[in-house]
Amino acid sequence: MSQFDKRNLSMMMDFYEMTMANGYFVNGGEDARVVFDVFYRRNPDGGGFAIFAGLEQIIEYVENMHFSDEDIEYLREQKIFNENFLTGLKDFHFTGDIYAFPEGTVMYPNEPCMTIVANLIDAQLVETAILAQVNHQSLIATKARRIVRSAEGRMVSDFGARRAHNMDAAIYGARAAFLGGVDGTATVSAGKMFGIPVNGTMAHSWVMYFGNDFDAFKKYAEVYPDSTVLLVDTYDVIHSGVPAAIRLAKEILEPQGKRLRGVRIDSGDLAYLSKKVRKMLDNAGLNDCKIIVSNSLDEFTIMSLLKQGAEIDSFGVGERLITAKSEPVFGAVYKIVAVEEDGKFVPRIKVSENVEKITNPGVKSIYRVYNDEQHAVADLIALFDEPVDMSKPFRYIDPVEPWKNRSFKNCTVKKLSRLYVKNGKRVENLPTLHEIRDYVKSQLDKEIWEEEQRFENPHRHYLDMTPDYYDMKMSLLHKTRSKIEG
Repeated sequence: MSQFDKRNLSMMMDFYEMTMANGYFVNGGEDARVVFDVFYRRNPDGGGFAIFAGLEQIIEYVENMHFSDEDIEYLREQKIFNENFLTGLKDFHFTGDIYAFPEGTVMYPNEPCMTIVANLIDAQLVETAILAQVNHQSLIATKARRIVRSAEGRMVSDFGARRAHNMDAAIYGARAAFLGGVDGTATVSAGKMFGIPVNGTMAHSWVMYFGNDFDAFKKYAEVYPDSTVLLVDTYDVIHSGVPAAIRLAKEILEPQGKRLRGVRIDSGDLAYLSKKVRKMLDNAGLNDCKIIVSNSLDEFTIMSLLKQGAEIDSFGVGERLITAKSEPVFGAVYKIVAVEEDGKFVPRIKVSENVEKITNPGVKSIYRVYNDEQHAVADLIALFDEPVDMSKPFRYIDPVEPWKNRSFKNCTVKKLSRLYVKNGKRVENLPTLHEIRDYVKSQLDKEIWEEEQRFENPHRHYLDMTPDYYDMKMSLLHKTRSKIEG
């Protein structure tokens, strides 16, 4: 068995998590209960929202978290850890609770998509693994949704594996991309693991091996007569590739009662070439032959191509999807928001000179507020057990403009977070990846304003607060500042 096959991901953490856990143990704080929130501060690419992804892998991680003898010996070799702490790691299992948005939920800055309630050591040790999954998959899912939207109903496939940062990034990036709305992937392992439709035909090496377009196409069609898609830009799209494809269709496929399914262009001026190729195919009676393009595509190049009238039926999107090239950092963070004292969770707040880095303290509930047409008009932060009754006008506070007197009228609410892990055990069945993908699409089709989905200057989705929650935050903020300045 290779090192890759037998790896234990429990040690996928920052070293400071282990030093702090050891420090808590030495100071007798290992049994203290705490609350951490996972949230992000800014939408990627200046967009109006993000898509929460990676929950399934997080739950799998905490369910299987353990430390092997080899792990503990490695830590012992660092010569800084208490021996009783290391001995205790032999029996370690995550025993906390995890609340989260359902995977695929459309989310917004500064609201917790996950909340971890656990003893101090458990909560600290899972930080990096949780953030790694949320940051990567949410980023790719959000980017994929933008690309799918730009394609205006045309097929989009993930072609990014070879440009991903490593094998895991390719596999889980393909998962996130499908969750975000792409139609398929070229990554075979992702197809097998997650049930994603796989697609792909040939590379330039196939054509170059057989020496010329027609011979290469003929050999391919003989093997795959029912799914022949040909790469036509190895030498010259207009003068070699497409003429050979048309000849193949007429001389080889049509006598068998077969049709040429498609041609792919991977270089050159895709707008110009696609229009020329469409005319050539139509003139040859191949009106049903699809034109597929690839080559460093993203939402902006796709929009430009379609604006130019490009005749394209399908897009293969690689490096700029799988790496989210335009903005490759999602920025989710993991912050402590409450500590249990005398049986009650007491709020904690991070204070900063940068207003956007002041955290929302305490154990809280997040609600999505809908108008009478079932459009999401805002999200609302409330105290955890605070009743939110929308049967009558409900006063709220916009923290950006707290002086204004505002109320929700004729609205309904839905609580977003659910309990997925209780005492370290999964307590809710997870949806399939196809169900998550459908959930993303349903939200964007039915609930989320079109104005929030535009690429340029999207409408800001409001994150409001109940008066009681706002008063608690302001009181804690003033109290904390007084301690610092006093």
